[in-house]
Amino acid sequence: MVFNDFSSQHEKCDLPFGIDCSQRPKLQTPQPSTHCPRKHGYFAHADPKICDKFYYCVDGMFNAITCPDGLVYSAKTGICTWPDEAQKKHCSSEDVFNFSCPKTNQTGMAIHPRYADPEDCQFFYVCINGETPRRNGCMLGKVFNDATKSCDSVKNVPECKDWYKGILTDAELERLDKPKPKPKTPSESATTAPHRSRRPSQKAKPAEVSHEEDEA
Repeated sequence: MVFNDFSSQHEKCDLPFGIDCSQRPKLQTPQPSTHCPRKHGYFAHADPKICDKFYYCVDGMFNAITCPDGLVYSAKTGICTWPDEAQKKHCSSEDVFNFSCPKTNQTGMAIHPRYADPEDCQFFYVCINGETPRRNGCMLGKVFNDATKSCDSVKNVPECKDWYKGILTDAELERLDKPKPKPKTPSESATTAPHRSRRPSQKAKPAEVSHEEDEA
């Protein structure tokens, strides 16, 4: 932990990410323990080739955390991010993904084209500027349709028709494919304008009175 003097109203000890300590580089003597180089903070896995795991340490006690699929831990920012943003040795996009963006003529193509994951029907890759792959996924029950470049029903993608076999039943797939609308909550129903059973009565217009001058 380091002292954060960014704001005089919120001075406190904080994690070192994003705090400029270039003018005060001296730190307390570390008190290391298992997986914790210091008593407090976020720390990368000791094996530099294990990219998606890191440790959160409190008072020298560690908690092992795994990044979401496709992301790696960045020791610079203390968060999980895309491999190309982390710029960590042994954890590049080529190291993490078993996929490389095809070398194609970009004329007439999307800036960030999509490609099906050759090993997983539920996932696909977005090639940033046609070069850097980032892995994305469809919702449960959906698969990536390489023809439309979007997530779709399994029945529309013949090569993936059995992808959820043994995982989801046909009825479950149907519910996920065509979800029922959520019923209104009591509070939502209460805000609905009440139904009028009778039309409002119309007041009779006053009779027009003509004012004629009496003859002299």
